[in-house]
Parts: sequence; structure tokens; C-alpha cells
Amino acid sequence: MHLEPIGGFIGLQLDDGDLYYPDLIALNTGRNALEYILRIKKFKTIYLPYFTCEVLLEPIRKLKIAYRYYSLDENLCPIIDFIIDEQSCLLYTNYFGIKTDIVTSLTSKIKNIIIDNAQAFFTKPINNADTFYSCRKFFGVPDGAYLHIGSHKRLQLHQDESIHRFSHLIKGVDINTEKGYADYVENNKSLVNNDIKEMSRITKSILAGTNYQKCITSRKNNFDYLHDQFFDINLLKMNYTSNDVAMVYPLLIDDPSLKKKLIERKIFIATYWPNVYQWTSPSSFEYNLTNNLIALPIDHRYNLADMERIVKVVKSLL
Repeated sequence: MHLEPIGGFIGLQLDDGDLYYPDLIALNTGRNALEYILRIKKFKTIYLPYFTCEVLLEPIRKLKIAYRYYSLDENLCPIIDFIIDEQSCLLYTNYFGIKTDIVTSLTSKIKNIIIDNAQAFFTKPINNADTFYSCRKFFGVPDGAYLHIGSHKRLQLHQDESIHRFSHLIKGVDINTEKGYADYVENNKSLVNNDIKEMSRITKSILAGTNYQKCITSRKNNFDYLHDQFFDINLLKMNYTSNDVAMVYPLLIDDPSLKKKLIERKIFIATYWPNVYQWTSPSSFEYNLTNNLIALPIDHRYNLADMERIVKVVKSLL
């Protein structure tokens, strides 16, 4: 029997608490959660949206599964002009965490569906839909994912170790986020082509000590404030509900230069996703989203004063 040592130096102190998804399978990355589903379900073909992150192709190519792309309408709903047979599945992303109504509708109609909740951490899984989450999109962890799968089969896994993935997080606290960005990029590279593993102990400990209600409240308050300010100029159709907890506020403006101008003013905006430029034509809706969508930060680090600053800068640039 392995005995934990008593004594020695005092280790990193992390608050005890409950995991948000204690009953889901805790894994190391979202892409590996998708691989877990594909290994268990053994689908031959997967239908993906053009508007998605290219890292999802990693497990698909590894398993040599055929894949096809589909388009979205202006409500971010799939345009399904193809047949999803018994050996095929459709992956749909809960975009920005505000498309739960579409998720609910799709899961009632499509048997073999996979929901990508990487942008919708707080949206609970639906029983008949395989669903995966990415923790680092919402919290200060280097990795981590959750999986809900409609099967009793399980893969035998080793536990991951995350100790070499923390430098960007530590620099973010001890110096600032900008100084940690290069390390963040390197950390992203380190997550490529990793085996499926259980979530590391330190990632799980950090997540167990997270104040989830605070995160939810901050995101909702910040989202509502920005929506009140921008709903009349936002070209993106929202239809979000009071239960939705968004990852960002997605502001769609017909101005490709706005993103760069905001970054120059130290309001950092991610691009979802650069690979879409190669996958689509400039006339497509997905190309327009990648080019013009301003993903405004609304997470628990920020309050309404920060939102006021964002609004002031954005409106000065329009």
C-alpha cells in the first residue's frame, strides 16, 4: 500500500471544495474528450461545422475517421442538407455559450450528436447527447476537460501531470498577463498530440477550489451590461436565455479593423478561428464571423467598471 509522507516542506495551499461536474469523466484536454467519444462509439464519419477550431481534427485524423464540413445559418444553426446514418455523427458547438436553445432542439432530433461545450462550461449536458467541456477556456488551469458520454464502456487511462504547463499562469499572477503570453502559446503547443489521460491532480485541485457562483454571477452581469450597450448595433442574432453563461460577449460589427484597434488599446480579442480563412471563401458567413467578430472578455476577473472601459473604447472607434 502506498503511504503519503507526513512532514517535510509545506506545499502549495489550495482551497478544498467541490468540482462542478463530479460525475463526469475528468480528462486532460477537450480534443481528447472528443477522441474518447470516437473510440467508444466507433463512428465512421463525423460532420463538423466550418466554424470550429482546427484542433478538433487532431483526434479525427489520428483515428482515420472521415470528416465533412457543414455550414451555419445566421442564427448559428446547422444547415443539414445531408444524411446522418447509423455510422455517422454530427458535432455542434454551443457557440459562445449562448446557443443552448439550438443544442436542445438538435438533441431532440439527431440520434448521433456530439455537443462541443468548450465555450459553454456551465451548460449542463443533456442525457442523450455526448458532450465535452474545456476547463482552461473558463478558469486559470493549464489543461483539463470533462466528458459526458452515453455509454457504460470506459477506457483505461493513466493520470496526466501538469507541472510543466504552469509558467504562463504563474507569470500572469506574479508579473502580468502580457509577460505570460509567450509561455501560454508554448503551453498550447505542448497539448498537441497528447494521449488521452485522466485530469491531473493539480488541475483537479484548482478546479475544486474555484468559486463557481462568483464566476457565473460575474459573467452574467458583464454580459448583460455589454448587451444593453451594443444590442442595437450587434449584427449577430443572440436568442440567449437567462440560464446561459457565456464565455465572451460576441459583438459582430462590419469592421475588420476594429479588432486590431482594440488590441492596440490593450483590450485583447481572440480570433475564432484563423483556420476558417483557409476552409471557407470570403463570401461565406463563417469567413465573416472569423473576420469581424469581436469576442469581448466578460469573465470573473472583470467588473462593471471594466465593461464601461470596453464600451467607451469600442464606441470611440465606431
